[in-house]
Amino acid sequence: MAGRAARRGIALALGALWWWGVLRLVLAPHAGVLEGAVATGGWGLSLLPVHCVPKSRAEGAAGSDQWALSWRRWRTARVRGRGAQPG
Repeated sequence: MAGRAARRGIALALGALWWWGVLRLVLAPHAGVLEGAVATGGWGLSLLPVHCVPKSRAEGAAGSDQWALSWRRWRTARVRGRGAQPG
């Protein structure tokens, strides 16, 4: 329980720091590099793929060893389809 509260506190503090940087850039006439770095860093962190899961836990994901088999099946079906069509 204490770990969860600490993580939330850190997230809240970092969020407040980011908003401080953004608001200073927008409202203060002499905002500097520090505010820009804070705002840019927070925006860059938002681009991280935090919703990704390992392939072993992903539903319906093909492992790297399955790609060759899938490719062969697709090519075989494609070639058979061409041969059956009147041309």
